[in-house]
Amino acid sequence: MTVSRLAAGRVSAARVALAGGIALSSVVLLSGTAFAHVSVQPQGEAAQGGYATVNVKVPNERDNASTVKLEVNFPLDHPLASVMPQPVPGWKAVVTKSKLAKPLELHGKTINEAVSKVTWTSAGSKIGPGEFQQFPLSLGRLPEDTDQLVLKAIQTYDNKEVVRWIEEAKEGADEPQNPAPVLKLSAASADHHGGAAKPTATATTDAKGGHDDKAGGHEETASASSSTDTTARVLGVVGILVGVAGVAFGILAGRRRSA
Repeated sequence: MTVSRLAAGRVSAARVALAGGIALSSVVLLSGTAFAHVSVQPQGEAAQGGYATVNVKVPNERDNASTVKLEVNFPLDHPLASVMPQPVPGWKAVVTKSKLAKPLELHGKTINEAVSKVTWTSAGSKIGPGEFQQFPLSLGRLPEDTDQLVLKAIQTYDNKEVVRWIEEAKEGADEPQNPAPVLKLSAASADHHGGAAKPTATATTDAKGGHDDKAGGHEETASASSSTDTTARVLGVVGILVGVAGVAFGILAGRRRSA
């Protein structure tokens, strides 16, 4: 009878450990999937009516191909008169503008066209498997009649595969498979300049400007952000493993005492 109880206890502990392992695998897989999305992240505040610096974050989610091109589209129903890419080594940036149906008034001037697309193409660099790249942009003037901008993106790999991050999330629905990057806008600040200074005349709209010192700062920020994300995931996984081991040990010990 004692042997039977001990055997049953071991079987129960094994089942608990197996269930915990399955749950842990699900957590890791789900967190990896969420991390793989192309996203846009403001550096500081992105306030309505102001200017902001943002990073378009592009992870490579393939293990057998590298990303060689990224296209980010800007909504013309909430147009931006100024979109300036910061040079990224090994990448060429091209800014495309389109005519506006309704002109903008900006700093006393009438703006008849706005940026509709920025395209980065590999000029020697690639985003390899297990890597990501950030593409900094200076944006302005941000619209005051919306609290977000949907920036649809198209990611191209060197094996010709194209992933379209263009699906808009709907309230109350599950996140789409390929969600479009969304830039959240905060309420307008008193000085109408958001979290970043107004672009100066020295900034350029191609990849030939002199921003090497700023690029270093963005790389450090990106590294710190990536390190924080990784640390949080590792701690979460360790916590789950410890919890599963504790439950399994408790059940096994209880069975032995009962025996």
